[in-house]
Amino acid sequence: MKLIVPLAAALLAATPGMLEAERLSVPYEMFRLPNGLTVIVHEDHSAPIATVNTWYHVGSGRETPGRTGFAHLFEHLMFEGSGNVPEGQFDRWLEAVGGTNNGSTSNDRTNYWENVPSNAVEMPLFLESDRMGYLLDSMSPETVDGQRDVVKNERRQSYENRPYGIFWERLPGALFPEGHPYSWPVIGSMADLSAASYEDVVDFFKKWYGPANASVVIAGDVDTERIRRLAEKWFGEIPESEPVAPLAPQPVVLTEEKRVVLEDRVQLPRVYLAWPVPAAYSPPSAALDALASLLADGKNSRLYRRLVYDLQVAQDVNAFQDTGAVASTFLVMVTARSGHSLEEILGLVDEEIARLKAEPPTEREIVRFQNRTEAAFFDSLERVGGFGGKADQLNDYYVNTGNPDYFEEDLARYLSLDPSDVRAVAARFLGPGRVVFSVVPEGKKELAVAEVTR
Repeated sequence: MKLIVPLAAALLAATPGMLEAERLSVPYEMFRLPNGLTVIVHEDHSAPIATVNTWYHVGSGRETPGRTGFAHLFEHLMFEGSGNVPEGQFDRWLEAVGGTNNGSTSNDRTNYWENVPSNAVEMPLFLESDRMGYLLDSMSPETVDGQRDVVKNERRQSYENRPYGIFWERLPGALFPEGHPYSWPVIGSMADLSAASYEDVVDFFKKWYGPANASVVIAGDVDTERIRRLAEKWFGEIPESEPVAPLAPQPVVLTEEKRVVLEDRVQLPRVYLAWPVPAAYSPPSAALDALASLLADGKNSRLYRRLVYDLQVAQDVNAFQDTGAVASTFLVMVTARSGHSLEEILGLVDEEIARLKAEPPTEREIVRFQNRTEAAFFDSLERVGGFGGKADQLNDYYVNTGNPDYFEEDLARYLSLDPSDVRAVAARFLGPGRVVFSVVPEGKKELAVAEVTR
């Protein structure tokens, strides 16, 4: 099959009948090496570029209490050299062929990608295979200690010394019960990072970073049969590893509201409302995305229009669903303007949520959300590499649905929504079981949401 529309502009200009007649498809070939590595190849010859996108199916959710932060630590260690790549040469060799790269860690996975001119695609394949198979040949206690300090500093910058950063550190433990895979921050705790021994780090790599727990997507101006030969050449000699079963969804239900007050070095108070909601790609997930958009996406959204524009009690508003393979989080965030308390803000937010529970949104609101979603969806199809590009999405769909070409089904989840779906998820999931965080300036607890009375 062919990719029916290569450019978003052409897609959006097509007639409805044309779009209905042909299936949106991102063609691929998938094969598995004898050692367990899954390889997915997608050809896109629209530009002379290629990307290598590697997912290790391990994130912070695979860690254990007392040993957190390992997945993110390895995001750093993987750039520090391997058996045949001296320290400092990973980036240098990639840049020498005109490439760029990056990586990230989530609750569910660690990913790495390299974008290169298509005639240099063998370089990232070599680099990725070497750190998959031979990272431990060059890793030493000194290397681990050095990157441990880098991660600690990143933690200070992202959580401890960033305005409102304390919320993101405290949210997981407040929303998810003790022992839940999402009950600690992805970056881990400072104490756990300090306590981890070199042997602990080695054992974590051996358990989670084998070929049977990884998938590699090569996409762009490439030839599938050549890529198959290159994948066998560079990854084929890596020893077989034990496959790791995926984590099953672990839904969370809160039966009552919890309120947390945090003092921070900030100028304005901010309230965060957090609800646990179902996992990514579950039936309610698309409607929850629509709900977040209706509440706070753009100047015509309900919370922005009322709190920021009409009443002018808020500096900014935001809402989104942070999805995960085990569970998800629905968040509403509002920064109060000077002279307004978070108690006032909370009352207004709850009024708008109650309105959506009582009566569905308008058809116009749903269509506006669907148009934005469709435009963003096709915009991402124009990019082969990087975060959210086609290669990254092929890996995402493979890991989370089993079908790398889940593009049409994914978009259909959003285009098939109607107002009653949004009303239903608001009524079902945005109930009293939630966590309300007040982040206030130091010494200004009176600006926080009041304690719950029993």
